[in-house]
Amino acid sequence: MARPVAAAAPTPVPVGSLQLGGGGPLFVIAGPCVIESEDLILSTAKELQKIAAAEGVPLVFKSSYDKANRSSIESFRGPGLEKGLAILARVRKETGLPVLSDVHTAEEARAAAKVLDILQIPAFLCRQTDLLLAAAGTGKPVNVKKGQFMAPWDMGNVLKKLASKGRGGVFLTERGASFGYNNLVADMRAIPVMRALGVNVIYDAGHSLQLPGGLGNRSGGNRDLIEPLARAAVAAGADGIFLEVHPDPDKALSDGPNSFKLSEFARLLRVLRRIREAVQGA
Repeated sequence: MARPVAAAAPTPVPVGSLQLGGGGPLFVIAGPCVIESEDLILSTAKELQKIAAAEGVPLVFKSSYDKANRSSIESFRGPGLEKGLAILARVRKETGLPVLSDVHTAEEARAAAKVLDILQIPAFLCRQTDLLLAAAGTGKPVNVKKGQFMAPWDMGNVLKKLASKGRGGVFLTERGASFGYNNLVADMRAIPVMRALGVNVIYDAGHSLQLPGGLGNRSGGNRDLIEPLARAAVAAGADGIFLEVHPDPDKALSDGPNSFKLSEFARLLRVLRRIREAVQGA
């Protein structure tokens, strides 16, 4: 089905001291998939802040206090709501970065809004009406990951739910579509299609390469393709890029196969920023 492409840029969204999207500079959401320890999160956040400032790229720090949809009961989930939010509050205070994490219930959304600058709705929960309404009702910006089972144009219904209660801005994130068993495919058409809904669009460069449940009791992935697909997404008009970034992805406790190495982050930002500038100047 043919879908229109937005003629004008979506409105910028205030996030902390930043203005994200709206046809402005490329922004990045980055950090370890899950809060593994306070020391690792703080050291990584400080390094990400330093790199982003040097490259002139607005950055939001991301790490989950609870990964509620892990493949196995034995999988590491994180420190939980209370301790996790305390760690993210410290990141925010010590680095000045806005912070983002996943929320899974209406009650979580209300509690997390006291700390987070952006509430994120996981892909599997993107149609959960009560969760969407609660997140929007906090007044904080909300980032909704498009479900792997959703067509990009069907996210318009999600936006209507958020608009019925929302006072903050909204982002939609493309993170791939189910392509048979244990596989996802990234369809770059989703970026301009969702942007045509009048909303800023983010591309999740790591999870789009996930192999859900592909390792039996955990998901696999192909981190070698993160950079080329991130480049393609920026060229396709993505306003922001979402990246799991870890100092040692092979030792990450969650989504290591889909995590980008911290030591390569500055170079990638430089490349993506130049592509964004080229697209804006075209």
